[in-house]
Amino acid sequence: MNYNHLRYFSVLAQVEHYTIAAARLGISQPSLSSAIHELENALGVKLFEKVGRNIKLTEQGRYFQEKVCSALDELDSATRALQTSRETAPIVLHIGCVSGVLHGSLAELAEHYIQTEPRARFRILEDSSENLMDLLRHEKLDMAIVDISDRDRSLHFRKLRQRDFCVAVPKGHPLEGYDSLTSRMLKSYPHIGCNYGTERSFGEWTVRSPLEESLICQVNTVQTALDLVEAGVGISIIPEECTVPRDGLTYIPLENWHQALYLCILYDRWLSPPIWDFVEQAVRALRTADQ
Repeated sequence: MNYNHLRYFSVLAQVEHYTIAAARLGISQPSLSSAIHELENALGVKLFEKVGRNIKLTEQGRYFQEKVCSALDELDSATRALQTSRETAPIVLHIGCVSGVLHGSLAELAEHYIQTEPRARFRILEDSSENLMDLLRHEKLDMAIVDISDRDRSLHFRKLRQRDFCVAVPKGHPLEGYDSLTSRMLKSYPHIGCNYGTERSFGEWTVRSPLEESLICQVNTVQTALDLVEAGVGISIIPEECTVPRDGLTYIPLENWHQALYLCILYDRWLSPPIWDFVEQAVRALRTADQ
């Protein structure tokens, strides 16, 4: 139904005079008459009846006027609210990332973005790459930083950088004295896995060593893994950027173990300019961090 026709009807219903209504609306009287005629045809009822040289609302017209006036008031209110919100409404960014990515560049970027855009509000989820990509497909996230790419053509991947890993061991652990470690050297020790791709990589590792058999606990975040390592539950392979000093931990570089990070977004999904701006900033910041 034509919005202008409803607005024309509302004004004509108030004054019940074509000439006056047309003048208020800034249109010609024939245009107004044509619009009302089209509206009556669409509804299948007569909204006005002639009384001499004037018109008045029919019973159906009075009922319709009440509903139309209420609807137009709601639309006007919503329009004003939207226009005002362009300057005041929060900009909510829904971001997903594999564990460890928040340490360093991404956290600094979020802090800088909030400083430059006070309306920014972040909703950040740490999870596995598979779960994050599924949330992107269902438009629950605006962007995600993942550690695997996928052939799903609904998703677009941009390679960011490569990250290295180390092994977190508790103080006094037999591995503590080594300057570096290989995956083969870890097979005899209980292992705490994180969600940043190790679950997929165990299959590759076991070609060389049975690390999968040493996995005793799987957690979602590096923070949780480090808490368990410090408590003596096991050792954990973590990204180097997550090596926060702790009195009860030692970090040892892991040889020949690297992992690519990708920024992932959903193809053909419209992102508002402020959110898209953050996506581009994230690409630049995370690529620069590897240089």
